[in-house]
Amino acid sequence: MISILILTKDEERNLPACIESVKWSDDIHVLDSYSTDSTSAIAKEKGAKVWYRTFDSFAQQQNWALDNIDFRHPWVFYLDADERVTPELATSMLKAVEHPGEIAAFRIQRRDFFLGIWLKHVQATPYYLRLFRPDKMRYERLGHPVSVPVGPVCQLTGFLDHYPFSKGLAQWVDKHNFYSTQEAQQSLLERATRAPWDFRKALFASTYEERRRNQKALLYQLPARPLIKFLSLYFLKCGFLDGYAGFAYAILIGYYEFLIDLKTRELKGEG
Repeated sequence: MISILILTKDEERNLPACIESVKWSDDIHVLDSYSTDSTSAIAKEKGAKVWYRTFDSFAQQQNWALDNIDFRHPWVFYLDADERVTPELATSMLKAVEHPGEIAAFRIQRRDFFLGIWLKHVQATPYYLRLFRPDKMRYERLGHPVSVPVGPVCQLTGFLDHYPFSKGLAQWVDKHNFYSTQEAQQSLLERATRAPWDFRKALFASTYEERRRNQKALLYQLPARPLIKFLSLYFLKCGFLDGYAGFAYAILIGYYEFLIDLKTRELKGEG
C-alpha cells in the first residue's frame, strides 16, 4: 500500500541497510544522481527500480520524482540513504494508510545520531513530512527544501533513524558546503522577489510547515545569525543535555550558517 522513494549519490555504504529497512514494500524506487560507485548495482540487486537524473537541488529532484515515476501505490514514503525505518514506524505507516480519510500527508519524527548518541535535544526540528499522496505534495526552495502539502496533515508514532555522519565528518562538511551555496542563492532570490513572510506566522502559524517557511525567511534578516543559531540550539533547545555531541553539533550548524552569510555577501559583491 506504500511505495518507497530513495534519493542517492554515491551511497554504496548506506543503501543496503536503508533498503533492508523498507523491504516490507513491494515498490521501491531509487532516484540516482549518476553515482560513480556501486549504488545502482546494489539497488537493482535488492529489487529496487533505478531512475537517473542529474542533481540540481533537492526540491527539483523530489518534484521530478513525483511527476515522472509511476508509483504502484497511492502513498509514497520518501527517505534518504542514510536513514532507516524502524519496525514501529513501518507498522504505524501501514496502519495509517488503511483508512486515511482526507489526510494528504503524515508527519514523522526523526532521530539524528552523532558520536554514537541520539541528538534528542539539539535538533532544530525532529518532525518531517515523509509519507504522502504524491499528487498532494510539492517541494520548494533551494538548499534544504520545504514540504508543501495540499490538504490535512497528521502525525505518526515510531521513529525514522538518521545517520548524517555515516560517511564521515569530511563528507558532512562537503555536503553542507554545497547546501550553503544554495541557501545563499535562495536568500538573495527571496530578497529580490520580496517573498512575503509574517512574524506572527513564524511563531504561531497553525501548521509546522507554514511556521518553518516564515522562520527561514525571518532568520535571514537577523544580524549575527550564526551566533543566534548556535545559542538557540545549545541553550533554548537544551542541546547541552546531549553532552559533547550536542555541543559539537551546535558548533557545526553555526559554522554552516556562517558559510551561508559569507556566501550571500560574496554573491552580492561584498566579498
